[in-house]
Amino acid sequence: MSISSIKTIARKELRSSFLSPVALIFLGVFLVATLFIFFTYAKFFVRNLADVRPLFSWLPILLIFLVAAVTMRQWSEEQKMGTLELLLTLPLKTRDLVLGKFVAGMLLVGLALVLTLPLAITAASLGDLDWGPVIGGYVAALLLAGMYMAIGLCVSARTDNQIVALMVTALICAVLYLIGSDNVAGVFGPDTAELLRSLGTGSRFASIERGVLDLRDLAYYGSLTAFFLLLNAQFLELKRLDKQPSGGSNPRMKMVLTAALAAANVVALNLWLTPVTSIRADLTANGEYSVGEVTEGVLARLDEPLLITGYLSDKTHPKLAPIIPRLKDFLQEYAVRGDGRVTVRFLDPAADKDLEEEIQEQFGIQAVPFQVSGHNEEAIISSFFHIVIQYGDKFEVLSYQDLIEIHVDESDVLIRPRNIEYDVTRAIKKVSQSFQSLEATLAKADQTVKLTAYISAPDKLPTEFKEVPKRLESVTAKLKAQLGGRLEFVQVDPDTDVNVQRQIMQLYGFQPLAKDLLGQERFYLHLLLETGTHKERVFPQGGLSDADLRRSIEAAVRRGTPGFLKTIGLMTKESQTQPNSPYGQQAPKQTDFRGFEQVMRADYKVRRVQAKDGVIPGDIDVMVVAKPGNLNDIQVFALDQYLMRGGALIVLAGANEVVPERTGISTKAVNQKLVALLSTYGVNINDGWVMDPQSLRFPYPVREERGGRTYERIHVLDYPLFIDVRTDGFNSDHAALSAVPSLALTWASPVRLAAELTGRTGDVLFHASKEAWVRAEASVVPDIAVDARTGFKKPDDTKTEAVPLAVSVTGVFPSHFANTPSPIFGGQGDPNVSDGDRTGRTLKASSPDARIAVVGSSEFVSDLVMQMGGQFDGGAYRGNQVFITNLMDWAVEDTDLISIRSAGAFARTLAPLKPGEKTRIEIINYAVVLLALLAVLIIAATRRRMARPLALTRPASPPASNAKEAA
Repeated sequence: MSISSIKTIARKELRSSFLSPVALIFLGVFLVATLFIFFTYAKFFVRNLADVRPLFSWLPILLIFLVAAVTMRQWSEEQKMGTLELLLTLPLKTRDLVLGKFVAGMLLVGLALVLTLPLAITAASLGDLDWGPVIGGYVAALLLAGMYMAIGLCVSARTDNQIVALMVTALICAVLYLIGSDNVAGVFGPDTAELLRSLGTGSRFASIERGVLDLRDLAYYGSLTAFFLLLNAQFLELKRLDKQPSGGSNPRMKMVLTAALAAANVVALNLWLTPVTSIRADLTANGEYSVGEVTEGVLARLDEPLLITGYLSDKTHPKLAPIIPRLKDFLQEYAVRGDGRVTVRFLDPAADKDLEEEIQEQFGIQAVPFQVSGHNEEAIISSFFHIVIQYGDKFEVLSYQDLIEIHVDESDVLIRPRNIEYDVTRAIKKVSQSFQSLEATLAKADQTVKLTAYISAPDKLPTEFKEVPKRLESVTAKLKAQLGGRLEFVQVDPDTDVNVQRQIMQLYGFQPLAKDLLGQERFYLHLLLETGTHKERVFPQGGLSDADLRRSIEAAVRRGTPGFLKTIGLMTKESQTQPNSPYGQQAPKQTDFRGFEQVMRADYKVRRVQAKDGVIPGDIDVMVVAKPGNLNDIQVFALDQYLMRGGALIVLAGANEVVPERTGISTKAVNQKLVALLSTYGVNINDGWVMDPQSLRFPYPVREERGGRTYERIHVLDYPLFIDVRTDGFNSDHAALSAVPSLALTWASPVRLAAELTGRTGDVLFHASKEAWVRAEASVVPDIAVDARTGFKKPDDTKTEAVPLAVSVTGVFPSHFANTPSPIFGGQGDPNVSDGDRTGRTLKASSPDARIAVVGSSEFVSDLVMQMGGQFDGGAYRGNQVFITNLMDWAVEDTDLISIRSAGAFARTLAPLKPGEKTRIEIINYAVVLLALLAVLIIAATRRRMARPLALTRPASPPASNAKEAA
C-alpha cells in the first residue's frame, strides 16, 4: 500500500468533486434537509430535551442519498470518459486506486457531518447535553457512511451510467437499513427478528448512537466495509484482465474464491463475536450502560448465591423489542463481575403456561397488555418485561415501569432504558441487606404481630374479591408457621356492628367502599397490621393474589420491626379536614408530601412524626421537616435533641409559606421557632422571595370582563418565583447533586450560612442565577398588567446576585436549649433557672457526625408542586426527585448508589426560552450552515478559475524535401 498514491488519487477526486456542481448541490440538500428535520419535523424546541437524537435518527437515511450521490460518478464517469483504462495502466496498485477514491468520498461526507455540529453546540448551550451519545452518533455516522461508500464504489465499478449507479446504491443501502428496522423485523418471529436486527445497519447504528462503542458493532461495520472494498478491487481487476490475453491459469476463478473466502471470514468473525458482550466503551456521562466499581463492591459482599431472572417475552411491543438485547447484554455483565456468585437466566413465561402460573403465585408477576398497531389492524399483546432479583428467601421485582422512561411529544413516543445499573444494583442491595429472616428479627425484638381484616361477608363482596378471605387465611397460616406462632390473624365483619364501623372510622379512617358506580351497595375490605405499638394500614401492591398479599404483609412487618431498613421521620402539618363521613363522623385529616413518602418507601421506611411528647423515636435515621406548621417549644426541643444525639436533619422551609385557595394564592410567614432553631445551627433563612429571570412556566388563571360577563382563561407566565436552577448553579463537589440535571425551586427564600461555624463545615448546595434578586413584598400573585410575560417588574435599583437557595452543615452543633430552660425537663418559666433544665438531661452539644441540610422552599417536593410538574412542563421537575433521594442517602451516609444514580436522558431539558429566541436560534443555525456552504462554493470557484489547461506545442515542421515526399 502506497500512502502517496492514495493521497494523489484522493486529491484528484476531491478537486474533481468541487469543480463539479453536483456534489455541492447534494451536500447543500443534505444539510438543509437535516436542519429542517431537526427543527421543524422533529420539533426540537417542542421536545424540550437537550439532545440531538432527531439528527442521528434520520442520519442513516439521509446518508444513503448523500453517499449514493458522492459515489455514483467515481468509477462510472471513468468508464464513460474512457479514462479507466488509463488509470489501470498506470504504475499504481488497484487497491491504492480504490482506497484513494474511498478516502476522498469519506472526506466529503466528513465535511457534511462537521457542518451539522452547530446543532449539537446549540443543544449544549441550551441544556446539559451528554456529549457521550453525540460522540457515539458521529462515530456511528462515519462507520455507516464508510460501509455505504464501499457499497457505492462497488456498484459504480459495474456500470458506466451514473443514474443507474445512484439508484442501485440507494436501493442496496436502503434494504440493509430496513431489514433491521422494527417495521420489518417485528413482522417475524423473535429468533428471525433478532437475526434481522443484527444484520440491519440502522439497528447497529442505534446501538452506537446511544453512546456505547461495542466491539461487535465496530467489527460489523469494519468487516463489511473491508469486504466491499475488496470486492471493488476485484471488479477493477476483472476489467484489467479483459484487456490482457488469457493465459494458462484461470485468474477469474482465483478472484471468485478470494471473494468467497473473504465473505466467509466476515460471517465467521461476526458470529464469533456475538457472545462477546464485555468489550465495549461506555461514553455516557454517568456510565449508564456499564457496571461500575460500586456494583462490583455490592456483588463482592454477597454471602449467598444471587439469582437474576429476566422474564422477557419474545413477542412484545415494538418500542420495547430493541431494548431487550441491550438489557440481556447488560445483565450478563453481573454474571461476569459476580465471580461465580451471580447467576443470570432468561425465560419467556408467555411460552410456558406452568411457568406463568408459578411466577404469578410466587412473585405476583402478570403479563402486561400492550396495544400494537399493525399494517391492517390493531391488536393487544400480553407480554412480560420483568426482572426478578432473588437472594435467599428475599426477592425484588422490577417491571418495565422501573426499567424504562417514556417521553411523549407531538411527533413521537420515545422510550429508552432509564438507568439499568442503578435499578438492578439498588434491588440487589435491598434484598441482600434485608436477608435476615422475619422470625429471627421478631424473636430478637420480642414482638408479636396481629393482622386484623375488616372484611364484609363474601356475598357482599364484588366478584373479583370473593376469594380474598380464603387467600388471607391461607397466607396467614403459612406466615404463622414461619414466624413461630408470633402472628395472630383476626377477621371482623363491620357490617354486623355499627359501633365497630364508627370505631374504625375514627381510629383508622376505614370507610365502606362502593361496589358499583352509583355507590348504592358498599362493602369493607381493609387490613390493619399491629407490630408492637406500630399500627399500619396494609395496601396490597399489584393485586390481591397470594403473592401480593404475602408481600404486602411482610413489608408492613419489616417497617414495624427494628433492624431492617433505614427509617425516615417526616414532620409536616395536617391540612384541612375532609367532608364528614356517612356516619356523621369527621374524616381523618389529609397530609401533604404523600408523593415524597411514596418515592422514599422504595429504599426506606417512612414514618410520620409530630414529636408532641418532646421525643423523636430512636429508630429514626433521618428527620425531615417540611411545612411543619406552628411548632411549639416541645417539638422544637425534640428536633434539637435529636440532632444532638447525632441525627440527620433535613428542613424544607422558606421564610414564608404559600397557601393555595380557590380564589388564588395567599402567603403567610413560617413559624419563627423553626427559623430561630436553624439560626442557632448557623443557617439563616432570610425574609423575602427569590426572583430569577431564569425561571419556569406557570399557568395562572386570569379573569376578564367581556360583555358584562366574567370569563376565566389560563395565561402562561415565565414565573420568576419558579426558579430553574441549572448545573452552573450547583456545588458539583457535593454528593447530593450527583446526576441531578436541573432543579425546579418553587417559592423559595434566601438561605445563607453564618459568618462563623465553629466546629462545623458548611456548604452552599446550589444558588440562583447571577440575575436573581430578592423581593420584599409578601404577595406571589402575578399581575399581567404590570408585565404580560412574567407578571412582575424588577425595580431599577434592585441588587442582583447569585442568591444561595440551599445549604448543608456537618460537625458539632450547639444546642438551641444549651442556655435555655428545657420545656419538658423543668425550669420553663422559672426565673431561678436560666442556664438549662434542673435535671441536666438536656444535651448541649452534638456528636461530630451530626448533619443538617436546609432547602429554602417548603413546596420543593410537595404534592402540589409535583402534581403540577407532572401536568405542566414536568421535565423540569424530574431533578427534584433525584436530588431529594440523593439528600437522604447523604444524610444516612449511604452514598454508594449516588455515584450510579441518573435522572435519565429525558430529564435533560432545555433552558427556558422566549418564542422569539427560538426563532432566532433556528435562523442562526441555518445561516451558519449556508455561510459554510457559500465558503465552500467560493473556494471551489476560485480553484476552478485557477485551473489552466495544459499547453499543447505544435510539432516542428518537416523539412521541405520530406514534405514533398509526403505529398
